[in-house]
Amino acid sequence: LRHRPGGRMSGGEQQMLTIARTLMGNPSLVLLDEPSEGLAPKIVEQMVAAIQTMKKEGVSIVLSEQNLHFAKLISDRAYIIERGRICFSGTMAELDARPDIRDAHLSI
Repeated sequence: LRHRPGGRMSGGEQQMLTIARTLMGNPSLVLLDEPSEGLAPKIVEQMVAAIQTMKKEGVSIVLSEQNLHFAKLISDRAYIIERGRICFSGTMAELDARPDIRDAHLSI
């Protein structure tokens, strides 16, 4: 894909390109908005591994994600925001222990 212009890439390829360009700047904080959206399952697995590597290297990650399974693989904490207000704040284990919160706010 090296010689293909970004505008001619698929949505998933463009998303991967954006993340790669961001990482080239050696950031200390990365905000990811729905990074798993539109990606093939194999690519999502690779993205999880890449994000876990970034975390180990000390990069802070802020993730906005509707895919709960994806979020569980990489997140330490969860915040559920409804109508502009935080209605849950806690660790992923605390979220797992609250099926009432998951059922009320998250479609699984």
